Amino acid sequence: QVQLVESGGGSVQAGGSLRLSCAASGYTYSSNCMGWFRQPPGKEREGIATISTSGSNTYYADSVKGRFTISRDNAKNTLTLQMNNLKPEDTAMYYCAADSHCRVRGLGRQAQDYNYWGQGTQVTVSS
Repeated sequence: QVQLVESGGGSVQAGGSLRLSCAASGYTYSSNCMGWFRQPPGKEREGIATISTSGSNTYYADSVKGRFTISRDNAKNTLTLQMNNLKPEDTAMYYCAADSHCRVRGLGRQAQDYNYWGQGTQVTVSS
């Protein structure tokens, strides 16, 4: 079955960096768009960065543009989110997700576009 396993979360001070990874298995990774989403306590899940099947097309939310970089390695079935200059407002549970329909629909930006999800990894940024 489809498995997405996130790692790399943790606690960091403002201005610091973290690198999240997502290991995918159980499906044809290269045929799915991928995305990183986050959900702060008490708030809705938001899409922060998504990437097309080949990696040639990406989307970033305004809140992370210029600070976060999404990338994928289709040979290793991995997805990465490099997060630099972290801010306290970046504190959230971060989720990796896959969209198996994007070749028809296009690169999605919203959680509802994604049909497979990992369990999440916590990121906490202190001021």
